[in-house]
Formats: sequence, C-alpha cells, structure tokens
Amino acid sequence: MTQQASLHPMLNVAIKAARAAGAIINRASMDLDILKINTKSPNDFVTEVDQAAEKIIIETLLQAYPDHGILAEESGREYGAKHSEYVWIIDPLDGTTNFIHGLPMYCVSIALAHRGVVQQAVVYDPTRNDLFYATKGRGAFMNDRRLRVSKRTRLSDALIGTGFPFRRGDNFKRYMKMFEAVMVECAGLRRPGAAALDLCYVAAGYYDAFFETGLQPWDVAAGSLIITEAGGLIGNFTGESDFLHQREVVAGSPKIYGQLVTILAPYTRVISADDEAKAEGGDAEGKTSAVDALAAAAAPATKKRAAVRIKKTDAE
Repeated sequence: MTQQASLHPMLNVAIKAARAAGAIINRASMDLDILKINTKSPNDFVTEVDQAAEKIIIETLLQAYPDHGILAEESGREYGAKHSEYVWIIDPLDGTTNFIHGLPMYCVSIALAHRGVVQQAVVYDPTRNDLFYATKGRGAFMNDRRLRVSKRTRLSDALIGTGFPFRRGDNFKRYMKMFEAVMVECAGLRRPGAAALDLCYVAAGYYDAFFETGLQPWDVAAGSLIITEAGGLIGNFTGESDFLHQREVVAGSPKIYGQLVTILAPYTRVISADDEAKAEGGDAEGKTSAVDALAAAAAPATKKRAAVRIKKTDAE
C-alpha cells in the first residue's frame, strides 16, 4: 500500500483540489503576457489565475463536503456554510507577485480547521510538482518522503527564511531592526516570497527557521501543521501558540526556534482577534475580515479571548 492510498479522506479531497488549481496555474504560466492583473492595494496583486484557481478549489471541496465552511483569500466567507465547525482555509496562489514575473516560487495552500484547530494541510508547488501534506497526528510528507525539521542546534549555523513587508502602512523601520538583529546572528537569510512554501521548507529541513509579519490565516494555516508534524515549533514572536490571528509568526526546529524567539520577542505586537477585526474594518467590498471570520468559525469550541495585550518597546 502506498502512502497516498492510506491518506485521510478529507486530505485526499484537498490534494485533488490543490492539483486541479495547480494545473490551472501551470497552464497560465505559459502565457503570462496576456494575463489580466488587478491591484488590491499597492504591491498587492490579484490575477484571473488566483480567482480561477480559488474557484476550482472551492467547487472541489464543497462537492465533497457541502456543509463545511470556507475562508479564502479572494472571496473571504462568501461560499460554504457560515457556521460550520469545519472551515477550509485557502490561498489559491501564494506568491502572486513571483508568478506574474515568471519567477517559479509560488504554491497552492489548503488547510482544514475543526473548531479552530488545523487538522489537514496541503501545500502544492506546481512548478516542481512537489506536494507537501499532513494530517494531525500522522506526520508530514513531501510526495512520499517523511519530513523532519533540521537537526542544527546553533543559530550561527542556521539558514533562516523571512518575508519583507510590502504593503502601504507596514512598519518598515521595525522590520529592518528585526532583520538586522537576526542577520548578525545566523548563517544567512532568504526571502523567496511565498510564505506557505517557506514554512514547508522549514518542515523539510531546507531552512532551520522562518519569521514574518503581516501574514493572514491562509498564508500560514497549512504550513503550520506541516511544520509541527515534522517535529518543529511555530508560534508568535513571544513563542506562544496564538499565531494564526496575530499577523506575526516564527517557526523552526526546536533549538533554533527558541533562540530566534529570544531575538524577536522585543518586536512583538500581540493583539486580540476583536481588535484586529476593528483595525481591518473589512476589505474594500465590506466583507468581514479574515481574522474575524475564522474566529467566528471556531467559536463553538473556544472561550472568549482576553482583553487587548499590546507590547510596546523601543524597537517599534
């Protein structure tokens, strides 16, 4: 029996959806000169490929599980059941800017959360036909190979992945202080530009750790499970497990993770989901913010969160 044959049924459906989206992306990559590109905000792009890939993913998932909820990058909570305990978290094309420039560093990311806890995860790299996947409690894999995080223990030997801030309003000065603090302590920093794939590279041991700010749930949900199932750790900058709603994430092998948290903790900006929703105020079309939507989906199993906790330091 192959590994593929023994996968969880929900994971198999997610893999089917990811491959279907990957086929759309690969076909479009051969005709980038005729691609229709729109701008959601400065330096934040969406193409007809993002939308077509998201459409086939949602159709595939809801055909199998019509009573499940959907939280997708382009359509938010428009499709699926609105109050289901099961929510599919979808990024149809993570790394859109790379894609429209022909740089082959992008992927499809699909996760299934039950009561706010990610249970199934798929990240598919269509340029290399690499399929990263995990079921909670069953390990993480790339294609048919079991994944384990790296065994390095010294930050000075570590290769670290990151993502640069790029949206208007991002705190560039704060990031540059973080970048410098990490850069002088590690062997190297890399920024390919697709966070979901970066997280998988931590799980595979290519990176020893990864950190980034400004991420949404669909950027990190699938990769977070793949990392933990590969023996790694993931959290916010203070090392707590509340990262999905915080727009800051650090992940890595256990030893490197701990050292990186020590460096990044002074730069944390931990906020409540309610405060995040107020800050976002919905997108241009007035949709509920992604963070608020995911929190609502998880409501049956979670307690009301504590009051706002913002740590301010001179680093900010």
